[in-house]
Amino acid sequence: MSQRRLYHFALSGHAHRARLMLSLLGLPCELVEVDLKGGAHKRPDFLALNPFGQVPVLVDGDAVIPDSNAILVYLAGRYDGSGTWLPRDPLGQAQVQRWLSAAAGPLAFGPAAARVATLFGVPLDMARAHQLANSLFGVMECELAARPYLTGATPTIADVALYSYTAHAPEGGVSLTPYPNVQAWLARIADLPGFVPMQTSAVSAA
Repeated sequence: MSQRRLYHFALSGHAHRARLMLSLLGLPCELVEVDLKGGAHKRPDFLALNPFGQVPVLVDGDAVIPDSNAILVYLAGRYDGSGTWLPRDPLGQAQVQRWLSAAAGPLAFGPAAARVATLFGVPLDMARAHQLANSLFGVMECELAARPYLTGATPTIADVALYSYTAHAPEGGVSLTPYPNVQAWLARIADLPGFVPMQTSAVSAA
């Protein structure tokens, strides 16, 4: 079997979702830490893997896949023969895609952005980020009242895409206390065989 490598950064939720998916599928992988603080993600060798200069990037044999959501789609499509993690029917795929869009939209610009601003001092309209976070978590809270996972009775890559930055939202000052269904969902994800946690920061939880 060819070497599989994941270029990542331990504090990145985008990188964690890729690492989590690999572990949930039981796929061995070499982790290559990218020195974001030192600018390694903007150097020519890394830009050859991802011209956008972002982690994560998965190298799986001859395949090079940048972008965390793209990695989730690739891994589920290639290695999950059951079609559980990425349904094969059009409606199931659409339901998953809806949440992948949420991961790239309100999750990224809400709790993920608030966490980055808090951890690394990046300028941000924090009130707007918190508004986006709470709006998203409010939707998730209502929908998770009706089912254990975001799209139904079993977890999919939608759950993996939303997990990391939701679980670590308190590091950006967004409390999860008002969202018991979201907290129960996080616990269900953490109980899945193969689960690996994301590194926590020194920021106190809200």
